[in-house]
Amino acid sequence: MIDIPLSALEVAMVQTGTRAVDTLRDTAAFAQGLERLGYHRIWYAEHHHSPAIGAFPPVVLTAHSAALTSSIRLGSGGVLAPNHAPITLAEQFGTLAALHQGRIDLGIGRGPGTFDEVTARALRRGAGPATDGEYQGDVAAILSLLVDEVALGPLPEPWLLASSTAGAALAAELGLPIAIAHHIRPHNTLATLERYRAAFTPSRWCEQPRVLVCVETACAETEEEAAWRVGPMEVVKAGLLKGQSEIPFPTPAAAAVHPFTAEEREALDDFRARQAVGTPKTVVHRLTQLARETGADELMLTTPVYDLHDRIRSYELIKQYIGATTAP
Repeated sequence: MIDIPLSALEVAMVQTGTRAVDTLRDTAAFAQGLERLGYHRIWYAEHHHSPAIGAFPPVVLTAHSAALTSSIRLGSGGVLAPNHAPITLAEQFGTLAALHQGRIDLGIGRGPGTFDEVTARALRRGAGPATDGEYQGDVAAILSLLVDEVALGPLPEPWLLASSTAGAALAAELGLPIAIAHHIRPHNTLATLERYRAAFTPSRWCEQPRVLVCVETACAETEEEAAWRVGPMEVVKAGLLKGQSEIPFPTPAAAAVHPFTAEEREALDDFRARQAVGTPKTVVHRLTQLARETGADELMLTTPVYDLHDRIRSYELIKQYIGATTAP
């Protein structure tokens, strides 16, 4: 049974038939709901120019939710270093950590947060993709600035997001805790963790390897209902498999009649089998299995389903099942 902290990644899906401002409103209700359920932390992802995902800066969502909650940890999962000046990130998250002491995380990632090249260049003021050296330099600069220049008091907890051995090597070199994007590249998870643990160097941030694994999760009373809830995200993923990044986040009813090709269905089924979708028993068993396989210190669940109530209910069912099976 799971005996490690459970957390959440908020991707802020914009549902077909709603407005982005509705999604923005839901993020606060989501944070309050998960705090009541006893989840450890919520991170907000950085995305740009997508009809399916809101372009809401993680620092803003973190500040808003922190003002409306009292105990749950909050932060970025992640801010994307190539899109921001290191001093800006250090100042923003250093300020948040001073305002909400002991509750703020700074998860740092590399990708542009968009599939659109024009948007990616706009984010970088015309520059191309960051090189390995530039990214490594940015991460090191953020950490140094947090300590040496911002220093407002308690520091945010830094994490490095990774889905490859290259990211693992950087986290290990800097002595940072690592957040594994199993929900994006599950086939890379074990190799990434092996590289991280083998090369880890203790630092002021972390004395020993510390691992968070993020897994896509959808829990419902029946297997059929859980499959229904993940349908909209599967439509988006099928579009990405074909290089189509402009796919809206459809309703479950529309997703249920979407014409997937045999190849798409095979890829989606393989992906789902590596995540945690189903009844509470199925989901908790899969999360327990993943925790054992990876030796994770924490699991972060991301639940990109259509309705806010269904999302919160998914997290509630998991907590209820764990509580029921561990009660004396």
